[in-house]
Amino acid sequence: MTDDKVVATNREAYHNYHILETHECGIVLTGTEVKSAREGRCNLKDSYAQMRDGEAWLLNAHISPYSHGNRENHVPTRTRKLLMHKSEIVKLASKTQEKGLTLVATKMYLKNGRLKVELGVAKGKKLHDKRETIKRRDADREARAAVKSHARGE
Repeated sequence: MTDDKVVATNREAYHNYHILETHECGIVLTGTEVKSAREGRCNLKDSYAQMRDGEAWLLNAHISPYSHGNRENHVPTRTRKLLMHKSEIVKLASKTQEKGLTLVATKMYLKNGRLKVELGVAKGKKLHDKRETIKRRDADREARAAVKSHARGE
């Protein structure tokens, strides 16, 4: 069992994309960003990663200013550097060069006291794929409800 504490998830990413694989990476933050993230004041809704000059960057991740911060507070949506091995960066950069693949931030969590970001290699869903996902989710929900009511003897 791990002691990971999920700080933020990007549920919309699973709706809009097929997540093919995920990668864990560290993130460079200032002190007030870490404190704010520990409070759970993050939003990964529109966040994605980009490879520039052999480095990985996280864009559009919103970490609210720290509630007890002062003039040293951070800009909420600044571009943040991601910490990965060079081989991982090269591998992911080659995948994003492929047609239709992108890197989406799916989860931010604490692992052994350090903030980590889970990046998903994603392929965009078409409208009919999204409808199919919604149908499958509704059918699963109805099946679980039926099993639950049968177990209760209703």
